[in-house]
Amino acid sequence: MSDLDYTPHEPEPDPTPVSDQMPLQAVQTTAPPAELFQSWSQPEVVPPARIPHLGHLALLAAILLFSFACMSLSIYVAVHFHFGGVTTLDDVKNNVAYILGGEAILYLVTLALCAAIFPLIWNEGFFAGIHWRGSMVIRYYPRLIFLAMGCIALAIIDDRVMPGPPNAPIDNMFRSPGAAWLMFAFGITFAPFFEEIGFRGFLLPSLATAWDWLVEKSTDRPAPPLDANGHPQWSLPAMVAASIATSLPFALLHAEQTGWAPGPIVLLVAVSLILCMVRLRTRSLAASVLVHSCYNFTLFLSALVSSGGFRHFDKP
Repeated sequence: MSDLDYTPHEPEPDPTPVSDQMPLQAVQTTAPPAELFQSWSQPEVVPPARIPHLGHLALLAAILLFSFACMSLSIYVAVHFHFGGVTTLDDVKNNVAYILGGEAILYLVTLALCAAIFPLIWNEGFFAGIHWRGSMVIRYYPRLIFLAMGCIALAIIDDRVMPGPPNAPIDNMFRSPGAAWLMFAFGITFAPFFEEIGFRGFLLPSLATAWDWLVEKSTDRPAPPLDANGHPQWSLPAMVAASIATSLPFALLHAEQTGWAPGPIVLLVAVSLILCMVRLRTRSLAASVLVHSCYNFTLFLSALVSSGGFRHFDKP
């Protein structure tokens, strides 16, 4: 057969009866409801994750309890083996090395556990979660030093108006130049660093977040978005209330050292309020640590100069 003799193949007819065939114009699709389009175009709004909050604060309290048990066990073992010549637990109360060593164990164990646990919950580093932001120290360094000097001015005024007791318990810890130097070193490093983490790193933001959360739930108002640095944005009433609520336990923590005298307690509340303001204003925990450390340094430096190198603390 030649190509000229090729006849195209006719398509076979559809066996389906004509009556059962659906015409093209009869095929209709059901359009989805308008609400479905809205749900596709407008995803569900998820509230911002504000950290740390009260749940994180409760976890920190549990970590502190475990760290306190580690500290107590360490002190008991040291006393059992008469470390440093201490033979009874009663002697620990007046031994600066034991007191500061125990606090160092408490702080370091707590920090190690926090650095290991909280990043798993926050999905970011521990210091990022508590908003350390050390760069703010460089940016606001002159102002922070000025605020530290302001705290010193308040201390001088408070001592003139409401002086503390002459023989406060903390004075008994300065029985020798060695003990005074230990207090000096501890007071400008460990103490401000770890106290700020606890009070301004966890307690202050947790209380501010809790305040705003209660207001948002009662008024059915959405939570504000996080700022550019992932920091919660709090209302002014929340920051004021949280600062006061943070400053009271901060002052009570040191009240026993000053014999529960009203003057030093008022001073500690005022200094804590300034530290809270620094933390909230700069959005930096490192900034409040610097002010706290400079304040302590100036106090110890004044005692150092006035005593000629802590020489007047020599035992009789």
